[in-house]
Amino acid sequence: MGLTALGFWQSWQVLKLAGARLLEERDAVLVRSVLDSAPVAACMVAARVEEAGIHPLRLGGELWGYGGKLTGMCFSGANLIPLRGGPAAMRAFADRALRRRRVCSSLVGPAEQVLALWSEVTAQWGPAREVRADQPLMALSEPPRVAPDPLVRPVRPDELDRYLPAAIAMFTEEVGVDPSSDGGAASYRARVADLIAGGRAFARFEGGEVVFKAEIGALSRTVGQIQGVWVHPDRRSTGLGTAGTAAVADRLVRGLGRTASLYVNGYNTAARVAYQKVGFRQVGSFGTVLL
Repeated sequence: MGLTALGFWQSWQVLKLAGARLLEERDAVLVRSVLDSAPVAACMVAARVEEAGIHPLRLGGELWGYGGKLTGMCFSGANLIPLRGGPAAMRAFADRALRRRRVCSSLVGPAEQVLALWSEVTAQWGPAREVRADQPLMALSEPPRVAPDPLVRPVRPDELDRYLPAAIAMFTEEVGVDPSSDGGAASYRARVADLIAGGRAFARFEGGEVVFKAEIGALSRTVGQIQGVWVHPDRRSTGLGTAGTAAVADRLVRGLGRTASLYVNGYNTAARVAYQKVGFRQVGSFGTVLL
């Protein structure tokens, strides 16, 4: 290799290491190491990787890496999830994201990385519908401290039509958008049906109506993430949310041998108190940017 060619090759290697790259199957060992280093924070991505591997077509998105030893890693799909990395990694991920059409509807993950990445892309992607900078990430690895509601159970497939209105109400309250509007009804119904079919949707029914619901949204080999906790407006402040969440957490901890996790808006004092009663403790901080 001539001097000029050698210099070009070295410069190309430096640029390659400086930017974000698409991770491949050959990176699997490093990827697993990153995911295992923060199992609660990485649950959403770990669940996908464990089920589908790293190839984008199977994964339903791309895994991006930064640095030779993956000092930075980010999942790019329906959500943009930066799992680790400092300012340089976030700039590299932003550069890669901005070179293509935006496909994500939100940024979510560890607050430090989410807010740093958002600062890099906000000029082109902003303004956000909402920035939630303080979302305590909570975990429970022991049986709940309060008695689980014995009437909370997995939703049966034939109960989809009775469960769906509660799921839509929860999503609308939480995200501010009706998931069944603008042609999204069929896809959202299918998504909820998949959760039910997988035994990951739970509810308490009274008179055929849902008064409490929650789902296990992501399930890795060590952690299950609870999402979509909702209590019927007429039954709030009655303890249903606390006992219902305890029932789902108990299913994860004692039934499935996982750590139960969830994240909650920092301003939602009532929910935080309820989760603390169940036994959840804060293990980190998430951030979410709704686009």
